[in-house]
Amino acid sequence: MPKIAEIEGTPNRNALKFILKEPLTWGMTCSYDNAEQAKDDPLAAALFDIDHVTNVFYVDRWITVTQDGGADWQDLAREVADPIRAAPAADAQSAATVAAATSAIAGLSPEDQQRLDTINIMLDEEVRPYLQSDGGDLHVLGLEGNKLSVHYQGACGTCPSSISGTLRGIQNMLRSIEPDIEVVAL
Repeated sequence: MPKIAEIEGTPNRNALKFILKEPLTWGMTCSYDNAEQAKDDPLAAALFDIDHVTNVFYVDRWITVTQDGGADWQDLAREVADPIRAAPAADAQSAATVAAATSAIAGLSPEDQQRLDTINIMLDEEVRPYLQSDGGDLHVLGLEGNKLSVHYQGACGTCPSSISGTLRGIQNMLRSIEPDIEVVAL
């Protein structure tokens, strides 16, 4: 049962980040935009049972809960803390689970896989740590030609600055290694 070590605000005023003493997962992200998506995840399903919860995102030792803006965080934080505390801590993952989580996007040519690996290294070093510190993350959905499709997760998913300024910043940064790249958020 993960204990909550700390609760932090995020740049998205509708999201709170709960930092835990024990991990919920080992490197695998879980992101849900609605109760239907979360139905097979007991923690996320329990959080969506709470009024005003609109997004649940977690990885390792933190979880971000986003609300619709209709609740006071002081009250809502107490309510969402119960299912978080009741959730089981992560068990050691099998090699197969880790391999599945880190596998390459299927169908890419070796050249495009190398390009995507280089892009992900830059994102891992220059972008993801900052998004994660704010309670969110960025998932690469695909690379087709010069179009990189990404999906913001957690607090970043509904934050206006991630869809505009951050996306442009990521595109400009990636153009230092891929001059013609276009980054699109889905």
